[in-house]
Amino acid sequence: MTFFKFCPSCGSTHFTFPDNRRFLCDDCGFTYYHNIAAAVAIIFTFEDKVLFTVRNVDPDKGKWDLPGGFIDPDETAEEAACREIKEELGMNLKPSDLKYITTSPNNYLYKNVPYRTMDIFYECSLASDVIQVAAEDEIQELIWVKRAAIDLNQIGFVSIRKVIGTYYSV
Repeated sequence: MTFFKFCPSCGSTHFTFPDNRRFLCDDCGFTYYHNIAAAVAIIFTFEDKVLFTVRNVDPDKGKWDLPGGFIDPDETAEEAACREIKEELGMNLKPSDLKYITTSPNNYLYKNVPYRTMDIFYECSLASDVIQVAAEDEIQELIWVKRAAIDLNQIGFVSIRKVIGTYYSV
């Protein structure tokens, strides 16, 4: 955690990061725990295809991703998934439309701050592959990829590569 230059409590430069999980000031004893953030990802399927977004922002701009995002305070994972899909794709989902798949840890480097996340994956089968991008600032394009043609090297985040490789690629 090299993004701290001074203790946020006393301004000291004498601190450590034991186990890369907490900031500990040697002078005043201030402790900051760098806990994981929770995020959701939705795997849309249609026939033998999986929907990927192409990221329009860093981290991993230009790489394949899944629709989703961070869970807000006081929000369930299912509520966050439905909200993110509305924001990114303009679709109205209900929590009952989502099928839980698994979780996977991830690293998310944003503006040189390393966030550790726990990504929660859901699947949603669709009756059509006609979907539009609502958040063009975040998503360059949408692509449907047949399971047999999924190239894990095109996927940006390690958690998504792991889950797609385990559950969805042939």
